[in-house]
Amino acid sequence: MTGAAGKVGTLLRPRLAREGRVLRLSDLQPVEPGPGEEWVEADLADPAAVAEAMKDVDAVLHLGGQSRERPWADIVRANIEGLHVLMEAARDAGVEHLVLMGSHHAAGFHTRPPGGADLPDYAFPRPDSYYGVSKVVMEALGSLYHDRFGMNVTVIRLGTCNVASADTRGLATWISPDDLTRLVEAGLTAPGYHVVWGVSDNTRRWWSLEEAEAIGYVSRDDSEAQAAALIAEQGEPDLSEPLHHRAGGVFTLNELGGIW
Repeated sequence: MTGAAGKVGTLLRPRLAREGRVLRLSDLQPVEPGPGEEWVEADLADPAAVAEAMKDVDAVLHLGGQSRERPWADIVRANIEGLHVLMEAARDAGVEHLVLMGSHHAAGFHTRPPGGADLPDYAFPRPDSYYGVSKVVMEALGSLYHDRFGMNVTVIRLGTCNVASADTRGLATWISPDDLTRLVEAGLTAPGYHVVWGVSDNTRRWWSLEEAEAIGYVSRDDSEAQAAALIAEQGEPDLSEPLHHRAGGVFTLNELGGIW
């Protein structure tokens, strides 16, 4: 697991623990390994360090890199060059299964389909940021390494993963940590190449679950249990507003801290 010190890694570590499974954790930030865990510090841009971390690995869960918008050079180094280093190290080590944590920001400028239809699993990339572009590259490299080298790769277009949704937008885009664990487990054994939306089966969901379910994902959570409290505080979401109408939400509004 790369990026083990981050929010998603912290949520998933205890949920991925299994009898007989060893989680090898990697990050630039120190992580104290628990039972059934190992720690290896590795910069994704350092081929030797990543190769060392990849020794005797059966599968890779890649969470590492920049997790939000940054200047172009930072995004390229961590999310594009770092991903290439990781993929090469996995190929050289004979790793057959990879789950790559992509993002809905790879398709951020897509809007809600008419008539209440779901946004398809393989909706053509429409990135909303440099960060989104890097996740498009992730999908492309995953496809290349599957077709050229036979590696099994699942890319998750991750929605909003928190213990609970923080706002009314998340009523549509939320995925519970337990559901994300189920989706990761499905991806770790899925043959072939897949791009799946990382979302719970929320009542207000508008991203497809067809491909995720095809690889064995079964969502057991729904954000609707949180809806009444969030709507009482924030109001009923206006689905015509870009925040709720576009897949990328605020990332499509050029409110990115001066990056642009």
